[in-house]
Amino acid sequence: MLLALALLGFAADGRAQDPYGANDPLEDVNRAVFEFNQAVDSVILKPAAEVYVFLLPDVVRQRITNVLRNLGEPLNLVNNLAQGKFERAGSTLTRFAINSTIGVGGVFDAATDWGYPRAPEDFGQTLASWGIGDSPFLMLPVLGPSSPRDAVGFGVDMFADPMSYVLVDEAGLARSVTSGVSQRAQYLDELETLESTSVDFYAAMRELYRQYRATEISDGAPPTVMEIPDFDFDDDFDDEWFEE
Repeated sequence: MLLALALLGFAADGRAQDPYGANDPLEDVNRAVFEFNQAVDSVILKPAAEVYVFLLPDVVRQRITNVLRNLGEPLNLVNNLAQGKFERAGSTLTRFAINSTIGVGGVFDAATDWGYPRAPEDFGQTLASWGIGDSPFLMLPVLGPSSPRDAVGFGVDMFADPMSYVLVDEAGLARSVTSGVSQRAQYLDELETLESTSVDFYAAMRELYRQYRATEISDGAPPTVMEIPDFDFDDDFDDEWFEE
């Protein structure tokens, strides 16, 4: 708990610092962790994802993703409530009820077809809604890109997730492993393309993560665009000035 508070304090202090820069004071350590993660990925995660894609057709993988997302709905509900997003919380509760019954445990996403889209939230987003900044950038072993705020949020989500107390032992482990392989499989081509086209793969991943999190925190809303002043030259200048 003390470590969590210290990390959040660090994030809050650094919130307004270097908003357009890398904000990566631990870059040397982060790059070393990134190299470790790349090794783990090349030996374990990527091959497992490739086998997963090879053995299972798209429709089966989508059904598995649906089930995993449905298992995450109770945690989405908790975080939507914590953020005061009561309409989204109600939609999430309805989704879970529909997909767990009519959707056969989430195999079919009937709720989306009925007008109840997913409202994914995690405790990192909840902390952001409470005014906690994300500085600085962190690269976590195995887990990948993060920040002090999101690292704390991940730890809280592990304990706050209602399904973690329902799915225990082998079922909980199976959920975690399947979720990791499924997520890695979704980005096989994208990550390979990014790595092959990036001058600095680490820096590219860092910036993509920040953009992704900013989009999640804003619920997909586009960034605020600076309003362009409307100059009325007819009012500001006298025609006689041009004639001269």
